[in-house]
Amino acid sequence: MAKSKSSVKRARQNRERRARNMSVKSAVKTAVKKVDHAIQSGDREATRQELIQATSMLNKASAKSVIPRRRASRKISRLSRRVSALVKPAEAGL
Repeated sequence: MAKSKSSVKRARQNRERRARNMSVKSAVKTAVKKVDHAIQSGDREATRQELIQATSMLNKASAKSVIPRRRASRKISRLSRRVSALVKPAEAGL
């Protein structure tokens, strides 16, 4: 247990930051899952909107160092590839 004032403060800050980071990570995971569900449903417009939101959340999380920058880029790239694969065959049929 923390004894000095500075160590008590540091422990409190760590708890608060951990809670905030966990909340952001959870929101990012939810956004990615929404994109997955939209892809599975086949709704192109909903998929695009969800991808935009997920991309924004991933970029914000990486900017705040909640997740590593390269992990965010990798997730965005993979999601974008899947969304474009869904959209391109539909556009080819038009």
